[in-house]
Amino acid sequence: MSIASMTGFAREVGTTGPAHWAWELKSVNGRGLEVRVRVPSGLDAVGEEARALVQKRLGRGTCHLTLTLSRADAAPRVRINETLLASLAEAVTRVPMPLGITLPSVDGLLNLRGVVEVEEEAADDEALRRDLVAAALRLVESLAEGRRAEGRALAGIVGGQLAAMADLVEAAEACPARRPEAVKARLAAQVAALMEAGSFDPARLHQEAVLLAARADVREEIDRLRAHLAAARDLLAAGGAVGRRLDFLAQELGREANTLCAKANDVSLSRIGLDLKAVVEQFREQVQNVE
Repeated sequence: MSIASMTGFAREVGTTGPAHWAWELKSVNGRGLEVRVRVPSGLDAVGEEARALVQKRLGRGTCHLTLTLSRADAAPRVRINETLLASLAEAVTRVPMPLGITLPSVDGLLNLRGVVEVEEEAADDEALRRDLVAAALRLVESLAEGRRAEGRALAGIVGGQLAAMADLVEAAEACPARRPEAVKARLAAQVAALMEAGSFDPARLHQEAVLLAARADVREEIDRLRAHLAAARDLLAAGGAVGRRLDFLAQELGREANTLCAKANDVSLSRIGLDLKAVVEQFREQVQNVE
């Protein structure tokens, strides 16, 4: 199973009788799943069916589902009641007309009520509902596939960032500034500077040196960084809705990188820590978009 993005867009259009309709569905980042539906008056039930399809298929994101509907100006169908017209024509020939009155013409007879019937094309409401629900299902699947495709691209980016962070952690582990002799030399220089500034109690000075050495040790930070990176790689391999857990790990990675920078007492280790913080921030921005 792969990860999926939370952003996407899909559109479905069609015609049912005289009705032209279009579904649009777009999704953006969200803490949970929220579906906002807008449909024309009278189609609220269809909107709720479409909402249920989105809620069943997607796990996270803010979704905007919109239906637009218009009816075509179709030419009306004209039907002549030939039986009635023939009866009227026969009837007027049998009736004696007063002097000066002519027999009615055909167009006169056609103007009589019931002779000509105009039939407007009516939409089949049940057929329209079926078409709209079927299109909504295709719409949701199209959006889900788009989110999966973007998720596959995200997986490559995030995987590269995890690899870059792992390299930086190993660089911190191997940094010459962390070697015991280097730490000892720095402590000796600091103690010498303090001794030149005045007289100190040797026991107190020893305690301060021990504290300085403990604060300079970044072993715990490196171990935790390795553990967080391993957990993130496992989540990425498992796939599914892992965005929240990846975001949590991004925060933990950032916290450890900050501590590493704070405890670094050498320019080279500080530079590694700053580079690590930069990659962690890039990683966090990317996982914000993971479902």
